[in-house]
Formats: sequence, structure tokens, C-alpha cells
Amino acid sequence: MPRIHFHQQLAELKDKLLAMAALAQLAVELAVEAYTRRDKGLCKFVKQNERAIDTAQRELDEMAYDLLAKQQPMAIDLRFILAVIKINGDLERIGDQSMSISRRTKEILAVDDVDLPVDFAAMGDFAAQMIRNALQALLDGDARLADSVREMDDEIDRMNRRAHNDLLKLIEEKPQFTQQAMNGILVAKNLERIADHSSNIATDVIFWIRGADVRHQLSMAMD
Repeated sequence: MPRIHFHQQLAELKDKLLAMAALAQLAVELAVEAYTRRDKGLCKFVKQNERAIDTAQRELDEMAYDLLAKQQPMAIDLRFILAVIKINGDLERIGDQSMSISRRTKEILAVDDVDLPVDFAAMGDFAAQMIRNALQALLDGDARLADSVREMDDEIDRMNRRAHNDLLKLIEEKPQFTQQAMNGILVAKNLERIADHSSNIATDVIFWIRGADVRHQLSMAMD
């Protein structure tokens, strides 16, 4: 009976993590929509969502550490709880990056609207897809899908570099739009960081399933 109860607690921990992940994904989608539409009202929802994420993080950490202390899990169960703790932190940071985009949105409302040469909506969709795939990998225990998320990170890195270069070029050609372009550079970087956190989640899923630390394998392969 105690073992059955333990696995019920693990299932509850997983459900709580997936609920928090839904909040983090919503944060990204709301923040990108607020930025692309210059919608101050949506920024309020991003802030409210951030509070919910912070509360969920504290509750999830407390539950995970309680399981570690009282149940002393072994092998794959131990790896799962450790992965949950790390994933929880990355989800909270995704919320932080979304809040940063929201702050950038409020800043641009004070200046003239400029059509920047960057598809922020596409970057946001790509980052959100990485989150969805990483969480599906967790839900299904699918290490191969997690591998594919880590590979997706290269594409959003390229998107960020293109955005950075195109916006610097805009500053050179039209310095009167420097504030708007710099704002866009920061938003593109926020989205790239969100993708990084999604890749971290995928890495932790792989650790849970395979017991392998693959954090530096892609970077080593590129050297």
C-alpha cells in the first residue's frame, strides 16, 4: 500500500507540473500577442499569469522535496523527481521572460509605431511549439521527441541572429528608430531564452528516461 500511495503522489506531481506548464505556455502566447498588437490590456493578463506561475512553483517544489525526504525514491523515480524540480525552475523562468516581453510592450507604447523587419509572431509560435513538444515528451515519456526539441533550438538561435542583424541595420539606416529597434532586439532575445528553457526541459526529460546527462552533447558536436 505505501508503494501504491507513492506512485499516486508521483502522478499528482506530474499533473501539477503539466498544469504549471500550461500557465507558462499561456504566458508566452499572451506576451507575444501583446507585443505584436501593442496591447496594454494583455500585459495585465501576463502579470496575473506570472503570479499564478510563482505560486505553482512554490507548491510544486514543496511537494517534490517532501517526496524526496519522506519516500527516499530510487533509480527512475528519483530521476523523475529531480527532473521535475529542474523543469519547474525552467517553467518559472519562461514566465519571467514573458514578463520581460510585457515590459518591452509597455515601453513601445510611448513611441511611434514602426514596422520592424522581424516576424516576432513566428518566433513566438516556434518557441511555444518547443514548449509543447517538450511537455508532450514528458507526458509520453518520449526521449526521441525530447531529442527533437533540443535540435529545434538551433533554428530559433538563427532566427534571433537574423533579427539582431536586421534591427542593427535598421538603426544604421534610420537612427530615428533606434529605440524601437533596440526594444525589438531585447524581445527577440527573450524569445531565444524561452527556447533555451524549453531545450533544458527536454534535456531533463531525457535524463529521467535514459539516466543520461546530454546537456553538452549538441554544443560538443558543433565544435
